[in-house]
Amino acid sequence: MTKRVPDLKRSLRIAAALLGASAALGACTHTSQDTVTGSVPNDYRQRHPIVIQEANRATEVFVGHGRGGLTSIQRSDIAGLAETWLREGTGGIIIDMPVNTPNARVAADSLREIKAILAASGVPPRGITVRNYRPTDPRLFATIRVNYPRITADAGPCGTWPEDLGPSIKNKGYLENRPYHNFGCASQRNLAAMVANPSDLVQPRSETAAYTGRRTVVLDKYRKGESTATNYPDPEKNQISNVGK
Repeated sequence: MTKRVPDLKRSLRIAAALLGASAALGACTHTSQDTVTGSVPNDYRQRHPIVIQEANRATEVFVGHGRGGLTSIQRSDIAGLAETWLREGTGGIIIDMPVNTPNARVAADSLREIKAILAASGVPPRGITVRNYRPTDPRLFATIRVNYPRITADAGPCGTWPEDLGPSIKNKGYLENRPYHNFGCASQRNLAAMVANPSDLVQPRSETAAYTGRRTVVLDKYRKGESTATNYPDPEKNQISNVGK
């Protein structure tokens, strides 16, 4: 009996040491995962950047089953597409033609007129590719699709609301007075849609030549000692205060 007492004390000391080690290890374990908010930029230009990419510009030509050829408005649309293709196209023009549809025969007649307008506008024959397609839904109206790739600017998508706008214990952005996630997305998207040349968002254009005629007039007045400002005949004629008099 006397020999078992030291063994019991030794066992108690070992058990106490194991409990202490487990408690120390448990104190280092995180029960909840921290949310990293520093990775979400506060600047709307970084949160919703404008991306320069290649996308298609398409023109739909609606052709009925009882009339061949194009209308005057459709001819203007095709001529305008050819003009913009010469300026901004990055690939050939692709014409998608419907097949096995009620207007397939009439669409084939309209295709000849479309190709004639494109050729007259300066599009080479090797720059036009014709493809056939069959509508997935027969109830859909089959159109002639004329499209080409170009460089465009885009931003978004908008309408993402991962957090509430109002005060909430779960909304850290509100507590830290940070802008909400969708802030500035519409402005960025509208700017990308309105810019005429997407490269202007990346780099400035080269300087163009000055207007020689106007420069000559200004220099002649400068040599004579006259005022180089433009004199308008009646600058107060179109003032708002004079309207209705």
